[in-house]
Amino acid sequence: MAHLLAGKIAIITGGGRGIGAGITKRFAEEGAKIAIVQRNSPPEAMLGEDIVYVKADLSNSSEITSAVETVVQRFGGLDILVNNAGIMFEKTVEQMTEADWDHMMAVNLKAPFLLTKAAMPHFRKRHAASIVNIGSIEGLASNPGHPAYSASKAGVHGFTAAVAVDHGHEGIRCNAIAPGWINSDLSEIYIDSMAESARVRKELLVMHPVGRLGEPRDVGNLAVWLASEESAFVTGQVYVIDGGRTKKLPLPIT
Repeated sequence: MAHLLAGKIAIITGGGRGIGAGITKRFAEEGAKIAIVQRNSPPEAMLGEDIVYVKADLSNSSEITSAVETVVQRFGGLDILVNNAGIMFEKTVEQMTEADWDHMMAVNLKAPFLLTKAAMPHFRKRHAASIVNIGSIEGLASNPGHPAYSASKAGVHGFTAAVAVDHGHEGIRCNAIAPGWINSDLSEIYIDSMAESARVRKELLVMHPVGRLGEPRDVGNLAVWLASEESAFVTGQVYVIDGGRTKKLPLPIT
């Protein structure tokens, strides 16, 4: 069976943990050469001849440009960009400072713009390229205390559509994945911090019609398809991957 990403070269931001690690693993299984671009080094066990680490502060435009050039020099080109890295904090509009807002937008929205801009000249040389942006169901709705996060992810969704429209004629596709609750080390820490963590876990399961929480591999599977030629006629779309959570209407508590 042929690998879907054989011979492809990919940048995955934040590819060393959580959802990003799930995408990295699936891309590797499908034959891609991968550069994990993020601020902190990923686990050494993830790296090898075809998976390298390129250090970059994704709130710094010069480091982003340098990282893309480093990847192209290392592997000889670029076919896929996965804008996965992001941050989240809980503050209402009144609690947030202007600096808080600017930092959220710099990492979650400006970095994908700068990475996409830096990648464009290299994509054109390949005549077929794919951008996969990681948005969120919170770009479609919101949890309490997430005005900046929700705004940044809604921006990612809008940016996805605009890039698809502007660059489709060049063979450059752009799609977004909007994950719901995905198991990760950070989500486990968050649940464990709750006073009634066992109850929280049970309620989280009930929220999902499929009866389980998402796994990084679930997102990785979808990212592989969007990055591959199997989805060659798909662009400008936002794919919700949440186990049916946002389709389930809540009933009154009795």
